[in-house]
Amino acid sequence: MTTGYLWNTLYGWVDTGTGSLAAANLAERMQPISHHLAHSDTKRRFHELVSVSGLRDNLVDVVARPATDADILRVHTEEHLSIIKEISARPTGGIAGDGVTMLGNGGLDIALLSAGGAIELVKQVVAGELRNGYALVNPPGHHAPRNQAMGFCIFNNTSVAAAYARNVLGLDRVAIVDWDVHHGNGTQDIWWTDPSVLTISIHQHLCFPANMGFVTERGEGDGHGYNLNIPLPPGSGNAAYQHAFERVVIPALEAYRPQLIIVGSGFDASILDPLARMMVTAAGFRKLARMVIDCADRICGGKIACVQEGGYSPHYLPFCGLAVIEELAEVRLLDDPYQGFISTMGGDTLQQHEREWIENAAVLVKDITC
Repeated sequence: MTTGYLWNTLYGWVDTGTGSLAAANLAERMQPISHHLAHSDTKRRFHELVSVSGLRDNLVDVVARPATDADILRVHTEEHLSIIKEISARPTGGIAGDGVTMLGNGGLDIALLSAGGAIELVKQVVAGELRNGYALVNPPGHHAPRNQAMGFCIFNNTSVAAAYARNVLGLDRVAIVDWDVHHGNGTQDIWWTDPSVLTISIHQHLCFPANMGFVTERGEGDGHGYNLNIPLPPGSGNAAYQHAFERVVIPALEAYRPQLIIVGSGFDASILDPLARMMVTAAGFRKLARMVIDCADRICGGKIACVQEGGYSPHYLPFCGLAVIEELAEVRLLDDPYQGFISTMGGDTLQQHEREWIENAAVLVKDITC
């Protein structure tokens, strides 16, 4: 069996507006700029590196198809979908929900194609047509709760795909492992009371959103214990992330035994990312991918669907992403050209305070069962 790869040119057409974060604003002296922090070029550069590296020759192309309204409404409210439709129909689009998330004219079509891309990859992995795969979709999704767009996210792509796997493909248990540096608040919101989807978010403590992502947020009702947060202190690097996977993420997956693992694959925990303060390298992401792959081989026939989330370094994100896809495909083509530059910056030694933070989450694994 093989590794699938999904990209669509329209993912590079996402309109993030004229500002660097929020919209340009003369009164606040926020100048227009051609490259918003979440500009699509970063992910386009990732796709181009996959292509020119030769890696694509080892992958099977997966064609994205738009999600339907029914697909979206499994995890989002009708009001949210209606608002997105209205903003998308405006001649120049507008701000969608939280003051910083821009939706351009026609942005609904691209957002549906992003969510639908995640579904299509999951369909083929679950059917056994692919062993695993990577959906390089855009816009991202993990900040979008049931009722609004948030944090550059329109629809919650991993949750849309997980709901499809549950309700259409008939799986009983799905796990979403989110290693994006920001808390997966939207995913947490959607599955808060539902034990059929185990949600795990490893993130920089209190980076974004504000006052969310605490280890004490565990779900409610039947879902209690099936929402697992692993907040890490700023400055955590490869050693802390790997220890967190060894002590929390992998044991949680082994206890839950999902039939499918969906990875929310953001690369903003990288050492060169402008929107966080973590120190993970391409080698670190490669190791995390290998740990999840080995776990999936033991518990669910290797069924992994990686779905792109955030990451804002146009320089380094492509090499972090390439490392993950190389592990999925079990090929090695390129070395990290930044390694010499970043190798002396730290992050490869586990600090005692990082260990303590991780142990706070590790004690909660005992409450997870399949």
